[in-house]
Amino acid sequence: MKAYLGLGSNIGNRFENLNEAVRLLNEAAEIRVMNVSKIYETVPVGGPEQPDYLNAAVEIETTLEPATLYQQCSTIERALGRVRMERYGPRIIDIDIVLYEQLVVKTDDLNIPHPQMHERAFVLCPLADLAPDCVHPVLGLTVSELLECVNQSGVQKIDKRVTH
Repeated sequence: MKAYLGLGSNIGNRFENLNEAVRLLNEAAEIRVMNVSKIYETVPVGGPEQPDYLNAAVEIETTLEPATLYQQCSTIERALGRVRMERYGPRIIDIDIVLYEQLVVKTDDLNIPHPQMHERAFVLCPLADLAPDCVHPVLGLTVSELLECVNQSGVQKIDKRVTH
């Protein structure tokens, strides 16, 4: 199954945090990193005042069910030192499941597609690098069409790439 993950970091060595997240994803059982987007530097949206983020998207192939993939992403976040203290607060790493095939999942812990993805340029810009024609399973619009509808100010592509 194909899934797209959103990565973000705004504490410590942001670039190295993204690199480590991709490396650990690729080393995880039943996850194979297929492609990684360019990196974008982005102004934080919501939450307290905090440093700018580096964001990227990752295309993976996995045999994990969505809930198990979510648990694996949380395990990687903790391994990299993430401590959840404040909603929308600064973080060493954030790994979100943005899309998982055309599945729609709503539980207490997990929402797929990511519930705010269509409102967030910091999610859509890197995702458009990988899957511009991928259709949002609820809204019926492609990633490119969604990107055209959001304010992209505060999002800047940088000349660095995470390897996988």
